[in-house]
Amino acid sequence: MTYTLLKFAHVLGAILIGGGLISVWLSDLRSRQLRELPQFSEAVRNIAVFYDGVVVPGALLLLASGIWLIVKFFGGWDFIKMPWLAGMVFLFAFEFIEGNTVTRLYFLRLRRLTKEALKTGGFTPELKQARAENVPTFTHFLDLPMLFVIVALGAIRPGTWTLFIVGSVVAILIATFLTIYVPKLYPWGDKRSN
Repeated sequence: MTYTLLKFAHVLGAILIGGGLISVWLSDLRSRQLRELPQFSEAVRNIAVFYDGVVVPGALLLLASGIWLIVKFFGGWDFIKMPWLAGMVFLFAFEFIEGNTVTRLYFLRLRRLTKEALKTGGFTPELKQARAENVPTFTHFLDLPMLFVIVALGAIRPGTWTLFIVGSVVAILIATFLTIYVPKLYPWGDKRSN
């Protein structure tokens, strides 16, 4: 019974993270299309709502249930001997740290700068500069592909490190492509209408 409940909590956490990251991604994409400050502000607010209201609770649920599952059913530190589980733990830890430092802090700063811009009545140079930053854009675009690798490791449970390595490289390539392509698709200085 305990295993079933923990597994349920773990799957629920993964669904929350996935749904939240997709919502954050779509809100961010929409914000890149907008040239009117009030609509841009709403898209940035939606990023915060989905991140704080869906992604973070999902990550905490996944973290708690994952630790409990590993300790009770996978031999504690013996998980290191299982490539699929060790890979999941490593990628989750990486994404948890990256997501709560680079990506989350960036979106908090973007929201603060957007509020300041609303007070002045137009996009500020600081907001334009923040929107053009590449590192937070890359880490943001890395979230979904890495989540896919984590889920694939848990579903397939390979006995080697091949899926972990190949999946991680592909995720990095996808994030790199999106970091280069999406800003060109919606250039920040573009004056097109919404």
